Amino acid sequence: MMVAYHGCYDLTYFGYAHFRMLEDPRWIAWRTVIVSSFVLLSGFSMALGREGSQRGFGKRLLQLGGCALLVSAATSLLFGPRWIYFGVLHFFFVATLVTAPLRRHPDALVLAGSALFVAGWTLGWDAMNARTLNWIGFASQKPFTEDYAPLIPWLGLLWIGFWAGCRFPSLAGPAPSASPKPQSPPMVATTFLGRHSLVAYMLHQPLLFALLYLIHRL
Repeated sequence: MMVAYHGCYDLTYFGYAHFRMLEDPRWIAWRTVIVSSFVLLSGFSMALGREGSQRGFGKRLLQLGGCALLVSAATSLLFGPRWIYFGVLHFFFVATLVTAPLRRHPDALVLAGSALFVAGWTLGWDAMNARTLNWIGFASQKPFTEDYAPLIPWLGLLWIGFWAGCRFPSLAGPAPSASPKPQSPPMVATTFLGRHSLVAYMLHQPLLFALLYLIHRL
């Protein structure tokens, strides 16, 4: 869904389509579904890997932080004042830091997460609209940026996903077999995307954008 959504955005950017993606409630709702599933599944995955090494945790943080900075730098060149200063990857970086010391308390996290999620969607104050504060959440209006994923309410949904991963790990499916059965090409592709989601996230938009740019120039 994310690749399809960004493909529609790029078609609009180059003038091949005229989707009202920032105004039409249906487009906004689709983006909300995409981000919600992304955050919920990330929380679930975080729970499955909570017993991993500190080295692995540090590597994940470096990857997220580096990619978030790259997104900010690239969008500042492409979109100027609409650059992404706190998008999805920025959210995941901060959320990972906040969640790390709380991983042994999933039942408390699901209660706090439910409260944060509801509060984030129902409360808003003009005082939180400043760029120095709106990354936290509770802004009364969406800021002027290409991507915006404030800590609240999305941290709440990530904590709900984390709790689900702790309590129902079997939902992830059986552990990989030592002698896995041959997979169909679609299954191989989706498995690769699932195991390398950060790479897919970082590369799909530049590739789509570059392809449409070449078509546009030709």
